[in-house]
Amino acid sequence: MTSAAQRPIRIGLQLQPQHADYDTIRRTASAAEELGADIIFNWDHFYPLYGEPEGQHFECWTMLGAWAESTSRVEIGALVTCNSYRNPELLADMARTVDHISGGRLILGIGSGWFEKDYDEYGYEFGTAGGRLDDLAESLPRIEARLGKLNPAPTRKIPVLIGGGGEKKTLKLVAKHGDIWHGFGDPEVVERKVKILDQHCADVGRDPAEIERSCGVQGQPDELGPKLLGLGVSTFTVGVGGPDYDLDLLKSWIAWRDKNNG
Repeated sequence: MTSAAQRPIRIGLQLQPQHADYDTIRRTASAAEELGADIIFNWDHFYPLYGEPEGQHFECWTMLGAWAESTSRVEIGALVTCNSYRNPELLADMARTVDHISGGRLILGIGSGWFEKDYDEYGYEFGTAGGRLDDLAESLPRIEARLGKLNPAPTRKIPVLIGGGGEKKTLKLVAKHGDIWHGFGDPEVVERKVKILDQHCADVGRDPAEIERSCGVQGQPDELGPKLLGLGVSTFTVGVGGPDYDLDLLKSWIAWRDKNNG
């Protein structure tokens, strides 16, 4: 168990902006906030990831600006922004702006990108997985530098969440630049990734306890929660897609959080 396990448990909702009208998405975000969710994420795609491939879908960062106004307590962010879709300096400015609109509630989630249809339809070069990770490695310092130059400055040190489990490149980037690591998989997979992340932190001279560990969850909290907590995971995110956003699993995780946060 890492000392990161001593962080308070937080529960997130990935509100997937697919197959639903915006009024429903906004109402669901408000309902999740009222239920007690700590974070509400969307995702950065241009088409649905499942269901009808040409179904209804909305853009990520425009929506985050709206959520900054329509919510008041929860943190908000993308799980995750695709690094390929925006110039890093522009992304930093967008993040700073949403940070101010929200009163300091933005999490800057970012990853290297993977959904080829998005790239092809919107005219981005898909390239290779390794090339996209190299681009992310180049972008992160540029984002950090631009955040340091903007006037006005961000309201706080905007937390950077890096999503992905690549052991040689992605987790090394988390060790260097991440405030939060977001992964997926069963506890056995997460255990392996956490050990590798800890080693990357040692290699760069960073205390691994500085990095919040986050995980997407699909199962029930009483079964999954204790195992992941024991691996230092403290943030648990439930994903829901439209058109009818079912928040029952979110409610279960919130109740588990409330029972376990002393």
